[in-house]
Amino acid sequence: MTDMGNQNHLLLFLAALSTLGSCMPACDRGFSMESDKCVDMDECSEPVVPCGDHMRCFNTKGSYYCQCQPGFTDINGHINVTGIDGQCIDENECLTNVGVCGHMADCVNLIGSFKCTCQDGYTNTSTNGHCKDIDECKEAEMQKEDICGSKGACKNTDGSYWCKCAKGYTNYGNARTPCSELDCETFEAGSVPPYNAGLADLLSIMRNSCMALSHPSTSGEGNADGDALLEKLLTASESVLSSMDTDTSEDMYGLLSTMEKSIRLIGPQLKGNLTRMGSTETDVEITVHRGRSPPSGLVRLKTENATLDTDWTTAAGTGSYPGFAMAALLSYKNLERSVNRSFDQLQGFEKDDAEPTFQIFSRVVSVVVSNPSAQNLSHPVVITLRHLQENSEASFVCAYWNDGDAWSADGCHRQHSNATHTVCRCEHLSSFAVLMALYPVEQNFALQCITKIGLIISLLCLSVCILTFKFCRSIQGTRTTIHLHLCICLFIADLIFVAGISQTKPEGGCRFIAAMLHIFFMGVFAWMLLEGVQLYRMVVLVFNVTIKPLYLFLFGYGAPLVIVIVSAIIRPDGYGTEKLCWLSLKDGLIWSFYGPVCVIIFLNVFFFIVTVWKLAQKISSLNPDLSKLNTIKTFTVTAIAQMCILGLMWVFGAFLFREGSTVAEYIFTILNSLQGVLVFIMHCLLSRQVREEYYNFLSCLCNRKKRYSDFSSTNPSSSQSRASRSGQNTGESQI
Repeated sequence: MTDMGNQNHLLLFLAALSTLGSCMPACDRGFSMESDKCVDMDECSEPVVPCGDHMRCFNTKGSYYCQCQPGFTDINGHINVTGIDGQCIDENECLTNVGVCGHMADCVNLIGSFKCTCQDGYTNTSTNGHCKDIDECKEAEMQKEDICGSKGACKNTDGSYWCKCAKGYTNYGNARTPCSELDCETFEAGSVPPYNAGLADLLSIMRNSCMALSHPSTSGEGNADGDALLEKLLTASESVLSSMDTDTSEDMYGLLSTMEKSIRLIGPQLKGNLTRMGSTETDVEITVHRGRSPPSGLVRLKTENATLDTDWTTAAGTGSYPGFAMAALLSYKNLERSVNRSFDQLQGFEKDDAEPTFQIFSRVVSVVVSNPSAQNLSHPVVITLRHLQENSEASFVCAYWNDGDAWSADGCHRQHSNATHTVCRCEHLSSFAVLMALYPVEQNFALQCITKIGLIISLLCLSVCILTFKFCRSIQGTRTTIHLHLCICLFIADLIFVAGISQTKPEGGCRFIAAMLHIFFMGVFAWMLLEGVQLYRMVVLVFNVTIKPLYLFLFGYGAPLVIVIVSAIIRPDGYGTEKLCWLSLKDGLIWSFYGPVCVIIFLNVFFFIVTVWKLAQKISSLNPDLSKLNTIKTFTVTAIAQMCILGLMWVFGAFLFREGSTVAEYIFTILNSLQGVLVFIMHCLLSRQVREEYYNFLSCLCNRKKRYSDFSSTNPSSSQSRASRSGQNTGESQI
């Protein structure tokens, strides 16, 4: 029984071992059973890689390990890690491997990598990846680019170059700036009055600085200190400005010119791109652009009393670019007390009062740019000047101090004004200020009366002329048609003149009135030229001396219309001024009227000379037709008188609205207002045929019966005389 029990226990133990063996794996960890064999498992190729971000997986027998990718490092500094206990972060190669990019290159770290960029003046080589020097001088020579100017020699350096300037030229201490010519003789003190020692000292300082720049060093690195020189200039100018005599201004232009030339010399030497500096007498703000390419964009400079708005194209100019551009605004704090005079020579300002009174109403400012053509800017500059005190009722004028020691408004126009500021738009640069008219400007009452009364009489006379030339049958012909439309043009022009010449508001209506005056006054001269042509044809041609009405209308009205359309397209702002609805005296638009008028007068003089010459030949011939020649002679005399009256009027009109032209204004006004009267006298009252028509018309109105009785009782000789006269009239009409 005992043996049997032991056997049962052994069987049970073997059964348990058999069951346990069937539950346990047959291979170790990291291995897998394949065909009853244990083989290594590749953990790195499983669907889910056990390594983390920026890691590479390496399989081992029965296991694996992870390493950070190139450009990354483990956070704990380990080389072999797992996805659980390791973490890779970016490695900054520029810090860990100093000098990795080599000589004259900058290292830029990237995520997991880095890149090398060559510094200015170097380029990357294709062989070893390091940077080498660029020979800018050689490249410029190959590209035929003059980077140092006509008087500069290019010298290559490691990573750069410098321009060696000839004597009398400088690059203002900027080695890579083209050489510019210096004119140090402009700072000579020879013309300075002996009593103005301060201005002489100022000129001496600037001349010494200019001479130092004109003798360049051999190193190519200038030692100019523009900031120190600017401070020295402002300090030296204090004594000159503070001692300026308020009763004299002979040397005022010299001071202002010296300050402007000094700023132009100092600007390129300044270290910064924007410099502000001031003293007890001045404030200045200067902006400078340096570079091989011309600048672009807007420029705004501001001091306590003024603001300048322009652009870099205007400041630099459109010519050769010397490698820098500058714009400066210089404001004088007390100079207005020294230049508050010399208004008697004020130019370019349209004023009605013969002797207006002005005073300076802002600080004086100077605008300086590097553009050598500062007197002929491509675009106007805008200067905003603050008033010395608030005033919303006065009239303001933008003016500049010219080389004649006087204020002038030529080329500088007021764009807008309010109680505190005036905005000036100027086409050239100088020293500027706002002038205030102390008294209201009033129009001349006598001229107004003469104009209105004379034009009303003229319009009445022109009306009679128009009716006469239209309905008087005995004088109909080409010449009468010309006279009719000449009077129509003159009537409309005078009517518009008397009704709208002073209606400057609204601006569009004023421009329309000016354009209409332009058309119809030009029409008067066009028809006057046609009269000269007709007289010429009457003398030269024997038959078919008439001109078709269509041709007359095309020239008489078409030519003035074309001239006005072209003028309006080219200069639309030239029609209408602040005071009158007429052509502006600025920008030459007035010559779109005076030019054709001068040509017409010249042609008519030619036609009249030929006509008189031909008449003299025919009168001296053996069998002259005296009646026809007398008629042509009468026509010629009246035409010449008409041309003289109209031409003489616009000769004086050329001086109208200018300063000191009171006599010209009166002569122009009288001739303009009596044109219709003179035309009526010459073409109607001095014509026998027209007088007879007037007589017959008035007799018919006054006494129809008496006129009929007188006519029926006329004797034969009288009838023959009247018939002869009628035949003669018919002949004249045909002519």
